[in-house]
Amino acid sequence: MTNHELQLKAFALRRAMLRLIVNAGAGHTGGGLSCLDILNVLYNRVLNVSPQTFTCPTRDRYVQSKGHCVEALYAVLADRGFFRASDLDTVCHYQSHYVGHPTRHIPGVEMNTGALGHGLPICIGMALAAKMDRAPYRVFTLLGDGELAEGSNWEAGLAAAHYKLDNLTAILDHNTLQITGHTRDVMSNEPVDEKWRSFGWHVRIVNGHDYAELTRALTDPPEPGKPTFIIANTVKGKGVSFMENVAKWHHGVPSEAELKQALAELDAAETKLKEAAK
Repeated sequence: MTNHELQLKAFALRRAMLRLIVNAGAGHTGGGLSCLDILNVLYNRVLNVSPQTFTCPTRDRYVQSKGHCVEALYAVLADRGFFRASDLDTVCHYQSHYVGHPTRHIPGVEMNTGALGHGLPICIGMALAAKMDRAPYRVFTLLGDGELAEGSNWEAGLAAAHYKLDNLTAILDHNTLQITGHTRDVMSNEPVDEKWRSFGWHVRIVNGHDYAELTRALTDPPEPGKPTFIIANTVKGKGVSFMENVAKWHHGVPSEAELKQALAELDAAETKLKEAAK
């Protein structure tokens, strides 16, 4: 799939995500929009996993540690055929398995997440198991920058380096905003790159909305004996003007008028992209 095709797919995924949030009456809109391009690249270019191979022992593992942004994951998994797109109509509805955080009831979801700081430690175990079994699969996880305030991430970071887990990649959705404001004001984690290097990780910094940069960072061979930490610089609310870099959209449901405006902006941007490619 070309960069252009991924860009076009992203418009459809953003529309699907926004519609399911409105239908659900709940959702983490800003963070979902910021991480969606990362998921788009992971599932359409990087991960060795599909609906047909999800139970295969050698499949790649992906764990969404920032589980509150599950709506983006739902949209991508539906697009990849892990379940019917119509299932998204039931998100957060009575008796639906599709709730506001990932659960293993959902096809394509490796692990229940939502309690922040748990995803990376779980992935340490998965990656260590692969090393012990001499298995070829890789392990990926997506973290939020506000999530780094959880100490369990730093304990896991030490363990990953100690066990030389070069089959592990952690991706930081670095949009610099959390529910109460900028991470630098709430609980600064800067300089993120220097901290993870000091913990023994190989660090890569990319534009989290650039498909070529993401692809290189996610597919280039790891540094032998070191886990990889990718800092993906993103924009909270990416693609919708009135949501971009606005903390209140950490969690929020667009009104009917706001949804109409958001979809119109996405349609216009998609049309412009198609015309530029002619």
